[in-house]
Amino acid sequence: MTAPRLPNLFKVPELKEKILFTLLCLVVYRIGAHIATPGVNVQALADFLRNQGQGTLFSLYDLFAGGSFGRATVFALGIMPYISASIVFQLAAPVFPVVEKMQRDEEGRKKLTQWTRYLTVVLCLFQAYGYGLFTEQIPGAVATPGFFFRLTTVLTLTTGGVFVMWLGEQITERGIGNGASLLIFFSIVERIWPETIRTIEALQARSLTFPKLLIVLTVMVFVVAGTVGQKTFIPLRLNTANVMPIIFAQSLIIVPGTIAAFSGNQALKHLAEYFSVTSVAYLVTSAVLIIFFAYFYTSIIFNPVDLAENLKKQGGFIPGVKPGAATADYIDDVLSRITFPGALFLTAVAMLPIIVSNTFNMPFGFGGTALLIVVGVALDTVQQVQQHLLLRHYDGFMKEGRVKFRGRQRYM
Repeated sequence: MTAPRLPNLFKVPELKEKILFTLLCLVVYRIGAHIATPGVNVQALADFLRNQGQGTLFSLYDLFAGGSFGRATVFALGIMPYISASIVFQLAAPVFPVVEKMQRDEEGRKKLTQWTRYLTVVLCLFQAYGYGLFTEQIPGAVATPGFFFRLTTVLTLTTGGVFVMWLGEQITERGIGNGASLLIFFSIVERIWPETIRTIEALQARSLTFPKLLIVLTVMVFVVAGTVGQKTFIPLRLNTANVMPIIFAQSLIIVPGTIAAFSGNQALKHLAEYFSVTSVAYLVTSAVLIIFFAYFYTSIIFNPVDLAENLKKQGGFIPGVKPGAATADYIDDVLSRITFPGALFLTAVAMLPIIVSNTFNMPFGFGGTALLIVVGVALDTVQQVQQHLLLRHYDGFMKEGRVKFRGRQRYM
């Protein structure tokens, strides 16, 4: 039996509502991403970031915020504070047994979700205040700097950040796909057209040659092909964590680095500048964090002990391995070994386009990290849609079978 095709998705009322609700939330998100924060000269800020912000953590943050950061909109902080808050509690689970226990309990997960929201508000407050200080330092960006401007900026950006968090949660609960990932997805996709125009302008100005552009585009095609073409013939996936290690790694680099750049401390500012997107320090740190989060996130979403217990209860076993603890250890060992090449693959496809782009001095800002996130999130969303269609297909098949069975009973 083949899976239902995507053109049938609007024929399923429940799936149609989920898709339309998701699109509505994304439209609201993109509208808010074009409403400027009061008191900021957007053109002066954009000129400054264009001249001095390229290749820095600011440009990377602006990519994930869909340009809202550079335009000083009410959604300038984007979804990154919420993701950073989520990472804090996920990292706390192995360290604090209480948090780990809460993650396994329904009520505990609800409480952790509430704590994540509170921490998101705190991060938004700090980042919004830093953003206010940052814009005041740019000549002509703020007409009336001072306490009231900073207060207005903090209230506006914090409210926007909390609203973006709420949108992401609504998409996850009532829409289709992961809300936070989809918000990042559409933020990156929106930047494709401006970056394409920049590349064409560079070609016209002869600062970029066509052969170099062709090499970079070829690498990016291979990245997409490698991401889409991953296949596995065993129940354990090579890339169990999917695109989440990339998102986690980037948020861990971006948020602290951005806060350091916002602060008035010159040492912290110099450290943030040291981790520019084109620097070796950034590439090495990103690679290490991607590999770490590939293992970490896999350990969170996949529990070998639970799988071993389920196999034991159902009478199943792995040939040559004793049921129970020995099976769990075997599965954990296999998962650890196959996660490593998966983590290396993620690192390679994330870093390779950036390295090639830096080598040829490309102005194209749509690098490997953004490309992998776009492809990964798109695949996940399509898979969820297919699962809904398949479930609906089997429900209809079972209902038809029950009707036929009852019809036979009448004539017996």
